[in-house]
Amino acid sequence: MRKYWPSISALVLVVLAYAALPVHLRAQGAFEAVTGKAFDSALPKDFYLEGNAIPTQKRNAALVKTAAGARALFALIDTTGYSSQIQQKYEGMLITEGSLSVGGHELGVGSYGFGYTKPAATSNEDAKFFLYNQAGAKIAECAAKKDTKIAQPKPLQVVTAKGEPARLYFGRYWVELK
Repeated sequence: MRKYWPSISALVLVVLAYAALPVHLRAQGAFEAVTGKAFDSALPKDFYLEGNAIPTQKRNAALVKTAAGARALFALIDTTGYSSQIQQKYEGMLITEGSLSVGGHELGVGSYGFGYTKPAATSNEDAKFFLYNQAGAKIAECAAKKDTKIAQPKPLQVVTAKGEPARLYFGRYWVELK
């Protein structure tokens, strides 16, 4: 038993070192889609932005669990009937229960509105993606890459792949989620 002691203690140290790493470093990019009753109960009927309760679109919504175990909810919102300022600014909403990186911008726990501007339909340029706090102040802006290979683009979807960062798609354009 004595001759195995150094090997066993080294193995124990490696396991302890791995366990001490923050969860997001152990399983970077590990997002998991949440569906069914958990999804239904998480999606609010309306989302509050700039003093307005704006309806969410269940058919264009996604709930994911992050590597750290927090949930993040994304949905398009229906701004029909709201001021042109609201319609031009917002396309959707995001609620996160933990830290989340969207397009390289770190977000804390909270709720946010987002919007984007697309280039001309024939262009291969990136779109611009904007994040706003609930009061309407812009807190981040980044490029949204165009994916010409996606077969069936949807108005909103979160695409997850094992070992890869997730992607928030709106049509053919996407931003990375970590």
